[in-house]
Amino acid sequence: MVLRSMLYVPGNNLRMITKAATLASDAIILDLEDAVPLADKATARILTRDSIRAIKYGGPCVFVRVNALITNLTVDDLGFVCIEGLDGIMLAKTETRSDVVELDGMIERAEKASGLMVGGLTIVPLIESAKGVMNANEIASASERVAAVAFGAGDYYRDLGLSISSLSVEQTELLYARCQVVNGSRAAGVQAIDTVFFGLLTDKEMFMKETTLALQLGFKGKQLIHPDQIDFVNKTFSPSEGEVAYARGVVDAFEKAQSRGVGAISFQGKLVDIMNYRQAKDLVDFAALLTEREKRQLASTVSLCEFFATSPTRRI
Repeated sequence: MVLRSMLYVPGNNLRMITKAATLASDAIILDLEDAVPLADKATARILTRDSIRAIKYGGPCVFVRVNALITNLTVDDLGFVCIEGLDGIMLAKTETRSDVVELDGMIERAEKASGLMVGGLTIVPLIESAKGVMNANEIASASERVAAVAFGAGDYYRDLGLSISSLSVEQTELLYARCQVVNGSRAAGVQAIDTVFFGLLTDKEMFMKETTLALQLGFKGKQLIHPDQIDFVNKTFSPSEGEVAYARGVVDAFEKAQSRGVGAISFQGKLVDIMNYRQAKDLVDFAALLTEREKRQLASTVSLCEFFATSPTRRI
């Protein structure tokens, strides 16, 4: 699953949802949590449910961020949004393995109630506290549904008793948490997604630095709050044409050498062993996924308005 860019869209804002259906973000996260006031939760569930398939026609993965388990709103959220077209659920404020296990059970019941294939929906736990950071690996490995683990710096920083507005330019305060989330996720075999950017939207230089840092630390993507951030994030977390061409050369040369019983080769003057081969193969496979993602996006012509006009009426 390609998750370089994951854009949040308030589940109660039709204008923003309509716009999201046309964007190049790898994933759209329809938000039922912080972006939606308590009084609008019920309306947001309906609007989110009726938007999922339309956004899916645009090519991105579609996730819904549901309210944290402690709110007692999660089951109601899932009852509305677990429908055909949904790729997964993002759980706000995930802190323990048991949170993921509990959500897994809730999703399974919602899948059965909706007639969906059991096990088809994925989970992206959102780690937003010191407790969650310390439990990153157990969270990432809690269920086979977990496709990625996301880091939320805003609530994490508040959990430390600090204001996100006081975050230093170097962001050294977040380095431990970022590394913990990345290493815990990778140890479980899943990808890690970096936090949204909390600086000024006009501060593109700082956003670019933060995104580059996330790549260097091992994150595979970034959460976003504005469409203008999509292109740079997609480019940052994508291999260049030269890198892909080199990786293909390594894979081809090494596989030919393996067929002759050779375990290490020289390619363009550099030693290539099994570790280099695996890295190159992963890059080639990822490039293929990106190509498929671009094809789906280009093939999409259905707008949100067209979808609503032709969709059967659903009962609430």
